[in-house]
Amino acid sequence: MLRTDPDLIAALRSDLDAAPYTVARIAQVLGPLAAAALDRDQVLPAERRTRTDDDPVAVLVRLFALGDPVDQGRVDRALPRLGASGAIRLGLLRAEGDAVLAVVDLRPYAEQDHSWWIASDLSEVATRGPLPQDHVLGVGGASLTLASWTPRPHVIRALDLGTGCGVQALHLSRHAQQIVVTDISDRALDFVRFNAALNEQDWEIRHGSMLEPVAGEQFSLIVSNPPFVITPRDHDLPSYEYRDGGRRADAVVEHLVTSLGAHLEPGGIAQLLGNWEVHGEQDWRERVGAWARAAGVDAWVIQREMQDPAQYAEVWARDGGHRPGTAEYDRMYAAWLDDFASRDVRAIGFGIVTLHRPLQPRAAVVDLMDLRGPVPAPVGPSMLAGIAARGWLAEHDDAQALDIAWTMAADITVAQHFRPGESEPSVIELSQGGGLVIRERLDTGAAAFASVCDGELPARASLVAIAGLLGVDQEELIAAMLPRLRRWIAHGIVT
Repeated sequence: MLRTDPDLIAALRSDLDAAPYTVARIAQVLGPLAAAALDRDQVLPAERRTRTDDDPVAVLVRLFALGDPVDQGRVDRALPRLGASGAIRLGLLRAEGDAVLAVVDLRPYAEQDHSWWIASDLSEVATRGPLPQDHVLGVGGASLTLASWTPRPHVIRALDLGTGCGVQALHLSRHAQQIVVTDISDRALDFVRFNAALNEQDWEIRHGSMLEPVAGEQFSLIVSNPPFVITPRDHDLPSYEYRDGGRRADAVVEHLVTSLGAHLEPGGIAQLLGNWEVHGEQDWRERVGAWARAAGVDAWVIQREMQDPAQYAEVWARDGGHRPGTAEYDRMYAAWLDDFASRDVRAIGFGIVTLHRPLQPRAAVVDLMDLRGPVPAPVGPSMLAGIAARGWLAEHDDAQALDIAWTMAADITVAQHFRPGESEPSVIELSQGGGLVIRERLDTGAAAFASVCDGELPARASLVAIAGLLGVDQEELIAAMLPRLRRWIAHGIVT
């Protein structure tokens, strides 16, 4: 168990600062080849690079990222205030003869202009074997995705639901005055207490499952990277606390989508990740749309990826450190396939769910998008703007939207594509450079409207003029353009 002795923690913090144990410094010490290999979970180049290097950062990488034994004298020099003995008392290291071995993973983590240190369990790269079922995950791909997509208004009270090692709470500390963190794992909460102390944070830490620890409470912002992995029940598979919520199929995500709205203050936002099943010939929007409509608040769901059952099984059978070709991996793979087949699951979606409680009661808005491909990080500012735009649309009718003199956003471009020898474009395409990188084809009327969105004329007057130039019925053009205009407003294509 990790300890949070204030004097030892202060000594560790001072040593890490002095090293300096930062993301940038690690990259510099390892060099581009070894750093890139370590990012791919290939340790040999970093092991060779740090074998005899007494730079404090090299020693710390060798200890906490690679899991290699290091002579106590080298550790004493890398951590001069804490020393190897102090690190052992904190629960970070254990003695092994004249050397010490890391008990935990301890690494720097940075976002833009701020950095922290995060302790978690050693990865499978360091342990060289499958993970234990109570493993506490460090900063992974899902953590980074949620951090990037989370809107970040300044709020009084925020909740990190299923906090794990506490990485989302660290992000929240930049813009929330009070932070509550919850987890069902006692081991995870030990890491959270340590990480809060190391990074000089004061969080309210609660133990419990899902929303039970915050029953009857509301927050301005809720973030959650829940245990959303769809895991076969009744197959005696390893149940990893960080990814398996103990419910059948995608019931964990369904429960959160339909329940989190009650925990949002007026104006509050919830941001979470999730998986969902697609059954038979059903469109994913049917299943997830039913959850969204039951949320009782505005719901914006963006599907980012879809896998077939075999792809999904391969990812999660391998995730805990099991390797293809072993009997255990094959058993787990087969269990996933059988489980999905029993429910006629054709595909599994992954995406981002955003919930928003309007400031004043009104009909809830549901928006379901399928958006593949890269988007510029961080996405949070675009999500916050999108929430506001969708709220505006819910509270203003078509006539009011047509009365606004809209302006094309600065990152919008329109390209025309011509067939050889033709004078008229065969394809006109609008592209958004930032935000969610929306792209869509335009007809002649929409292209003409885009060209005159300069904040001078209201949309209705612009469309009437365009109808006259094109020789088409103005009411028909307005009716055809309205859905597109509302979509442009929602995505920040016009402002």
